[in-house]
Amino acid sequence: MAGAFGQELVDKADAKSKVKANAGNFFEDFYVGMNIVHATPKTVTEGDVALYTGLTGSRYALFSSDRFAQDIGLEAAPVDPLLAFHVVFGKTVPDISLNAVANLGYADGRFGVPVFPGDTLCSLSEVIGIKENSNGKTGVVYVRTTGFNQNDEVVLSYVRWVMVKKRDVNSPAPDTVIPDLPEAVKGEDLYAPMMDAEDWQYDLAGSPHSYEDYEVGEKIDHCDAFTVEEAEHQIATRLYQNTAKVHFNQHEQAQGRFGKRLIYGGVAISMARSIAFNGLANAAQILGINSGAHVNPLFAGDTVYAWSEVIEKADISQGFGALRLRLVATKDLPCADFPYKGEDGKYLENVILDFDYWAAIPKRG
Repeated sequence: MAGAFGQELVDKADAKSKVKANAGNFFEDFYVGMNIVHATPKTVTEGDVALYTGLTGSRYALFSSDRFAQDIGLEAAPVDPLLAFHVVFGKTVPDISLNAVANLGYADGRFGVPVFPGDTLCSLSEVIGIKENSNGKTGVVYVRTTGFNQNDEVVLSYVRWVMVKKRDVNSPAPDTVIPDLPEAVKGEDLYAPMMDAEDWQYDLAGSPHSYEDYEVGEKIDHCDAFTVEEAEHQIATRLYQNTAKVHFNQHEQAQGRFGKRLIYGGVAISMARSIAFNGLANAAQILGINSGAHVNPLFAGDTVYAWSEVIEKADISQGFGALRLRLVATKDLPCADFPYKGEDGKYLENVILDFDYWAAIPKRG
């Protein structure tokens, strides 16, 4: 016969099993080594690609033209790696960040086989670190997420860490585990693009500049800008099936810190990358994500500007090199003087994104 405590556990388990809706995981639900299979697999269609283009204005020829892609040896125009990233990321939200305060950063991201329209993507995550915050109300959860296609090939793997609310502020703090993450993905560990650079058509791509034309330390003001509208970011986030409350629930967010919905950080990344076409048109294929931080919030009505810095170069194949780029996005602040951090080392208040990534670019030979 079960004791009173044992019966209490049985009662709680029975009650939980009767709950049909998912309220999401809170901080105390996570533990190091926890593995999560995320719903729902998504087949990426040509319609998704068209909608992504309409929402971001992306102009990279590699993702826009089947003929351009076929001329360099691909079966068709691949899906923009950021669209694949958002789809893989979106699967994780109901399990990882439904009760998040903020997504804090990214690291050790590597893109694998390209994604094409018709491919079906799914996501798996492992909790690799955990740390309760000093306020006792929230904690940081580190996860490694891997996205697969229908052939079980890896299309993307990355680490992110997110601040999550506690369900019960009186629950004990877990042992702190902080994962050891690399500062950057090494150039030799990048997945070399299976393309033929000899037939790269620079005029159709929109720029004459190849790998040899970029220098470490060079900064590029991308000049263009986009104002983010409420409807656009709502549609974009729904496209990725990202259910985070901070992006959708105005009734709840009206009572929060900002009094309005936050724009999904991935929208800022995609907008900045779209703007970066002007200056980096041939650096289309993203190969890796070294780090990323959403340093200030972005809201509907803000205008996004961007600039880039070449941090490093790597020779990755016979026809392609890789540029390690720092992509900085701002809101309502042009980037002619490359705004970044103040004398105190802190980000300027108009800086919204600091994104460090690798991109493939053809060599002249």
